[in-house]
This record gives sequence, C-alpha cells and structure tokens, in this order.
Amino acid sequence: MSEQTIIPVHVANCTIGAGGLTLIAGPCVIESEPLCLQVAREVKAICKRLGIAYIFKASFDKANRTSLHSFRGPGIEEGLRVLATVKQEAGVPVTTDIHEPWQAERAAEVVDLLQVPAFLCRQTDLLVAAARTGKPVNVKKGQFMAPWDMRHVVEKLRESGAAGVMLTERGVSFGYNTLVVDFTSLPQMRALGVPVVFDATHSVQLPGGAGSRSGGRREFIPHLVRAAVAVGIDALFMEVHPEPDKGLSDPATMFPLGELEGLLEQAVAIHQVAGG
Repeated sequence: MSEQTIIPVHVANCTIGAGGLTLIAGPCVIESEPLCLQVAREVKAICKRLGIAYIFKASFDKANRTSLHSFRGPGIEEGLRVLATVKQEAGVPVTTDIHEPWQAERAAEVVDLLQVPAFLCRQTDLLVAAARTGKPVNVKKGQFMAPWDMRHVVEKLRESGAAGVMLTERGVSFGYNTLVVDFTSLPQMRALGVPVVFDATHSVQLPGGAGSRSGGRREFIPHLVRAAVAVGIDALFMEVHPEPDKGLSDPATMFPLGELEGLLEQAVAIHQVAGG
C-alpha cells in the first residue's frame, strides 16, 4: 500500500494525513487547570505563527507509573472537566489516553481524539470500545511490537467502525531500561494506509531507569524530531512543560516550553524540504 492511499483523519478543525504537519502536545499529566491553559494557549500561538495544526494532550490518569506512590493525575471526572475547559477557553481540539473500555465512551463526550497507550495497543476490548465511540483513534505502537504487526490493530479499529485511525511510533525496547527508534517503522506503518505520528519525548525515555520512576535523555529530543520529520510523518507528539524538572510525571523527558518554537521552526523547514 503506497502513501497515496493514506486515509486522512479529521480531528475537529485539523486534518492529519493530507500533507500538512500537526502537533499533539501538552504536559504529560493534568497537574492543574492553570498549567494546562497556559501550555495550550502558548503552544497554540506558536503553531499559529508557524502554520502548524495543534491538538492539546494531557492525561487524566497515568495508570502505568513505575511506583505505586507516583502521582497519577486527578482522575477521569476532574480530568475531563479540565480538558473541557481547555477546549473551550483555549479554542483547541483535545486528546487524552484511556486505559479501560468503560472509559472510552465517557472520554469521548469531551475529547476530539482518543489515544490508546503503547502497553495496551493489542487489547481488543479497549480498541473496539474506542472505535465504537465515533471518535478517531490514535494508537501508540507497543515497545514490543513490530511495525508490520500494527496492521492487526488497524483492522480491529476499522472493522469496529473507527472514525479514523492513526499510529504513533514511540521507540522499541532495546535491552533493559532502554528504547531505540527504528525510523523504518514510519514508512512501514504509513504503508498501512494511516497517518503516522512520531512521539519524540517518550522515544528518549529510559523505562524504570531511575529506580522508582522512568528516566530519560531529553537532550536527544531535537535530534529525533529532525530525523523523523525528514523520514516523513504526519504529526509530531511531544510532552511539553514550562519547567519540566518540576513536572509530576515524566520530568526527564518533557520538553521545555520555552524551547519549543525554535525546534518547531526547524521541523517545519525540514518538512517542506522533504515534500510534506
């Protein structure tokens, strides 16, 4: 299947997979309403200046934290309230991840795009529940999955009536506590006829590599962004924070909000050269 057969995904006022570049970004977890609004408004302004479509992302629950005592988020009710506020007051589409089938319908009442975490990408009941909401679905490729095996995920979603399907590359396990990115996975997943997203922040994660939490190599994020855009992607996923080291989840891999515009300027320039 060639890239010309990609079926674009419509997320509110964004069309992903039609040649443009979209940014999905926000703090890893919903820490507070003011923080989410700050990030959404600042990133929206940056994207407007650069001609990039923007979708805000933050999690209401991080169900896969390394430690039982790590901050998980405000929970689904408060989390969705915050996302609804961001959607209305910042004027941007929003997305969040779901972990159990029952959460799909509830989240779909607020969000414009449902996200399925990498660890759960093979969970049929979760995929079917997400598809049946009538919302588009973005699935992160598991760290244990080959890109060609994601065709089964696409089939599950399409046969269950998903409004649109996107796949995200976020690195593959390379020994203990280490991830590596195989950039050939990007065209291989696009060949399934779906838009492809590159998760630049989780791809530098060191899962469980900091004892009771995951570590990461934030300094490599710009390198991976430039490489992925050069290879060819439809959207870029980044977790950003005004003060990453103070973040309550994934502080080692969130990208500084103040450095985002400069990196995106490079990404746009490469995207244009690459024929995006």
